[in-house]
Amino acid sequence: MTLHLIKMSVGTEDLDDLIEHRRRRREREGDGPCRVYTRHMPRRHEDVLDGGSIFWVIKGLVRARQRVLGLLRGHDPEGRACCVLELDHALVATEPQPHRPFQGWRYLDPAAAPPDRPAGTGDELPPRLLRELRELGLL
Repeated sequence: MTLHLIKMSVGTEDLDDLIEHRRRRREREGDGPCRVYTRHMPRRHEDVLDGGSIFWVIKGLVRARQRVLGLLRGHDPEGRACCVLELDHALVATEPQPHRPFQGWRYLDPAAAPPDRPAGTGDELPPRLLRELRELGLL
């Protein structure tokens, strides 16, 4: 059964900021998979590797996802033991969905995952306004 992960994108202002951060990182690291370091290996890693993605929460909204290609035990740049998430470089915008803050990563059931945003759809409204409209049930 496919299972997703969800994680906060700390220090990211909006989706464009995350895209730019990933672009700069790819220039530095080359064409291999995008690597994200996290402390713990998911116990249900086989379910995540069965077509799962990691969904990114930016400023209180789930805004994008990346397909998970691999999960490895390794060491972060400071030499600490960790889990290395190998991700596809492609960021897929999702329909904005509110999510409260949390630490680390969490599992995300596919039924609870926001749908992909249709191609060519820009962010017409600022994230704060989108969040308020969703909280009011207007979107």
